[in-house]
Amino acid sequence: MIVPGSVLGKDGAVAPSNRIVVGGIGLGPRGRKVLTSFLAQPDSQFVAIADPQKERREIIKRMADRKNENTDCVTYDDMSGVLERDDIDAVVIATGDRWHTTASVYAARAGKDIYCEKPCAMNMQECRELDEEVTKNNRVFQAGTQRRNVGNFELAHELATTGKLGNMKSVHAGILALQEYLPALPEQPLPDPAEINWDKWVGPAPMKPFNEDYCKGRWRNHSGFYAAWRLPEWGAHTIDLCQWAAQADDTAPVEYEAVDDNTIHATYANGVKLVMRLSGFKGEGEWSEGLGSCPVRFEGDEGWVEAGDFEVLAVSDEKLIKGRDYEKLAGTDPINHVRDFLNCVKSREQPRCNSTVTRNGHLACFAAATSWKLGRKLTFDPVKEEFVNDDEANTYRSYERRAGYTI
Repeated sequence: MIVPGSVLGKDGAVAPSNRIVVGGIGLGPRGRKVLTSFLAQPDSQFVAIADPQKERREIIKRMADRKNENTDCVTYDDMSGVLERDDIDAVVIATGDRWHTTASVYAARAGKDIYCEKPCAMNMQECRELDEEVTKNNRVFQAGTQRRNVGNFELAHELATTGKLGNMKSVHAGILALQEYLPALPEQPLPDPAEINWDKWVGPAPMKPFNEDYCKGRWRNHSGFYAAWRLPEWGAHTIDLCQWAAQADDTAPVEYEAVDDNTIHATYANGVKLVMRLSGFKGEGEWSEGLGSCPVRFEGDEGWVEAGDFEVLAVSDEKLIKGRDYEKLAGTDPINHVRDFLNCVKSREQPRCNSTVTRNGHLACFAAATSWKLGRKLTFDPVKEEFVNDDEANTYRSYERRAGYTI
């Protein structure tokens, strides 16, 4: 028998024994972007896709087969096909919000490591369930909040946490304007389940009449499908970065007060302020001029720094970054974040956006959104993960999964 040199790692090839075998669950447009980063890694081998939409699973199969130079990528209309395979080490989950925690729990119980797009939960209950299941099953989990592995945000974090800005006074997160959920889309006839399995697409969310536009991305800002009135979509990134800069990954703010649809103020137990706002970063407009989407500002008593997706930094004094360089990588690019995940799959260490980091950052998102929804100041206990003396606010902490999709 002749054994190819690539099997033994010749000429830089990764031997099969060192490859991480990956499957996908619900990979749409964002999922394809993430998959491109996985396919670019020499030690990652993508072998299967599960999606209730035939068109989407066929797109992913073509991507994988082209990269692997074969026709071996297997397609499933149910995630159980991926999760039951013993040869798959890790899964990429990029469904809509409604499925993120439930699919991650199923994957953790199946012994898979997990890269899950954000927001990773629909409410506070799911934040806890996700972290507890990942921890109990000793899985590596990486939320798709990739900016912690992007150079300009990393440098901004370093300035905030090493005393270069003095004592931290406030952290500021760019958000989308909050708004009520949209009316349901008009009902259309159910499709052939072989083309779109509507029951599986809806999953744990409350059942709604079918409309094909939901399956094309218009599920956003519809109740049951979308998390908390637009805040977690952006906040999963920017509030997460503020948690990181405030060195608060193990907690969340204790007070929240929505000023209007564009601004929410919060305060940590140590007095540091978290300001969530639509604009006002290095210029005016919905996103900061020159910084790009997902802007953040970290402010101390001796200086401040701002960062955004246009690969730049703004600082109170250029001396703060004089002689410092950082990798020019757009904040939307997950390549380094995927690499961090794969490294941790091998080492069994915690990646930058592990399940506990995700839990606390998302709790801040949901608490802030609840303050906006109710129109009043709220006090939150981050240990008990509940609002203090406010029964109505606490009703927003949980929900009941649809029969057939419980955990």
